[in-house]
Amino acid sequence: MSAASPPSKLPATLSTWMARQRWYTGKGREPRLEVVGALSLSSTGDAPASTGDAEATSWLLRDVGGPAPVLYQVPLTVRPAPVPGLEHALVGGAGPVVYDGCHDPAGAAALLAAVVEERTLDGTGVGARGHRTGAATTVTGSRVLRGEQSNTSIIFDVADGATPVILKVFRVVQAGHNPDVEVQEALAAGGSTRVPRPLGDLLGWWPDGGARVEGHLAFAQEFLPGVQDAWRVALQALEHGTDFADRARALGEATAEVHAVLARTLPTADADAHARAAMLTGWRRRYAAAREAVPALAAHADAVEAVLRAGAAAPWPALQRVHGDYHLGQVLDVPGRGWVLLDFEGEPLRPLAERTAPDLPQRDVAGMLRSFDYAAGAGAVTAAADPARQSWAGRARLAFLDGYRAGGGRDPQADAELLRALELDKALYEAVYEARNRPDWLPIPLAGVTRLLG
Repeated sequence: MSAASPPSKLPATLSTWMARQRWYTGKGREPRLEVVGALSLSSTGDAPASTGDAEATSWLLRDVGGPAPVLYQVPLTVRPAPVPGLEHALVGGAGPVVYDGCHDPAGAAALLAAVVEERTLDGTGVGARGHRTGAATTVTGSRVLRGEQSNTSIIFDVADGATPVILKVFRVVQAGHNPDVEVQEALAAGGSTRVPRPLGDLLGWWPDGGARVEGHLAFAQEFLPGVQDAWRVALQALEHGTDFADRARALGEATAEVHAVLARTLPTADADAHARAAMLTGWRRRYAAAREAVPALAAHADAVEAVLRAGAAAPWPALQRVHGDYHLGQVLDVPGRGWVLLDFEGEPLRPLAERTAPDLPQRDVAGMLRSFDYAAGAGAVTAAADPARQSWAGRARLAFLDGYRAGGGRDPQADAELLRALELDKALYEAVYEARNRPDWLPIPLAGVTRLLG
């Protein structure tokens, strides 16, 4: 179906429903939708995908009502009558009834089958093909993981006691290979056990400005149930007055290990003058945004510029693929396996081209150092100034750096000026986010800026 075709199979309530979803980026307004294409979730051709009495289709819809067009993936199922238990997933209609395909077990199963059965999905001018990297599995049930915003993750229970599967459905679709897919598959292919085992992906293509572009629509991998992320582990340590240095040191070693595999399996680039100039421009742009969001930061202009210029002039390693949005919430504590890293999409506010370009591995180091500060400051604004908590964070920071060096990574403390600039850049990014979304948390990044400038 082309953009000019009438969306006859879409319910009139779709725009209103989309406006209420957490993954919809145009907050405060309803979308104005153009149909880019429709992918029947079947093995070949245009035949409708039927799972029981459900017809499953993944729609590519472009919202043209905002400052810039945004392309969304919206899987929907059509059923002849309402289904008890799916009231929360209702999009519209009374008979037939349209449901969110990620919440409808029939739609979820069809999405996963497209990946692990390597199906080709066709539409007019659009298409997709599954790519399996792990063994196929028999699904016995599904549920949507709560709390996500930019994507929708579906957990599948499988037969014979096998490891459950998680399918991440990318809601906002962009041209280019998604770094979460590309990096994790490269790590697994390189022999790393520091990421969940990938099972496959769904790569789609669609028209854009007269050309055909492609990008990832979904990604399947093993799901690790009953484990905690490092953020919760760290907060529990703080609550019980337990030192976190040993765990932080092990996390540093795991981070260095992942960086080494990425440098070996994916392209690297020289840190030439052009790369340095581009990085410095990005840092300055981030400070300008922070100064606009938090006007008090304008008083530190000279000090900020000095730190950023020193970082740009310091010795740099070769640029490589990195995590890009590294913090304690992106790491799982898996018994018998240690720290396992998640979500390699990078900072969601950065363009995809930036998130997939080779970068400084110290960016991940800086991100984790900032995360220790966040853990120490969580819970109350006054916690950001609690000496005991700050001492806890300081020990965790030093242990992480020691572990990174012991794990074979470049000694972060030998790159003090570069690391300081990257930490400052991250703290300024955090200040913008907190000023816009969580003003009560703003003292945490501002305390970091003060420390880094001091």
